[in-house]
Amino acid sequence: MTRANILLTALLVACALGLVTSQHRARKLFVDVERAQAQAAQLDVRWNQLQVEQTALAKASLIDTKARRELAMESISPERTLHLVMDPVDRIVRLGTPLPELPAARGKPAPVQARGRQAGAR
Repeated sequence: MTRANILLTALLVACALGLVTSQHRARKLFVDVERAQAQAAQLDVRWNQLQVEQTALAKASLIDTKARRELAMESISPERTLHLVMDPVDRIVRLGTPLPELPAARGKPAPVQARGRQAGAR
């Protein structure tokens, strides 16, 4: 009977130690999860701040002003613009004509241009 009591007591102590160890691990993991969630919330706030900042910096007026001031860039006139047209079937690139201006901008109707193939495009 004493051997059985000693065996049962040893088994009880082992189970109690296992229970304490598992509870400690569970609490430690819970604290780690709480920290990770707090860090995720902070990162989400920072991400939203960066998106707002990017939106503010990407405004066309700011980009235009910076390009003119810091890079000394200017707008190109339509006369200096080269228009290239690619034929999707033959995969040939040819020099195209600029798009006509809007009729209201010039005060007279825009000329109608044919959109067919040009002779000698190959």
